[in-house]
Amino acid sequence: QVQLVESGGGLVQPGGSLRLSCAASVSIFSIYAMGWYRQAPGKQRELVAQIFSGGITNYADSVKGRFTISRDNAKNTVYLQMNSLKPEDTAVYYCNADAVSRNYWGQGTQVTVSS
Repeated sequence: QVQLVESGGGLVQPGGSLRLSCAASVSIFSIYAMGWYRQAPGKQRELVAQIFSGGITNYADSVKGRFTISRDNAKNTVYLQMNSLKPEDTAVYYCNADAVSRNYWGQGTQVTVSS
């Protein structure tokens, strides 16, 4: 069983930055992929960014060049640095652990981009 706890969400003005953190209850060193997803009101949950165990990253086109995913295996934590935030980035952001045989989700953290 993997428990994921997100933090770092909040209200930010357009053009601002936030850093989300996802702390895992187990070692993430060998987890196939850690990722961030988001869900805006009335929309489906979508992939934002992934980082695989070998370090390869994958981003949604809408966040490329603005968001950066990273992992600290020693702290069992995954980060999402979000820069140049836009109102359309407003959503609940969820951390995901893809252990191949099973997916685990955090409870989500709200990010609101508004002036």
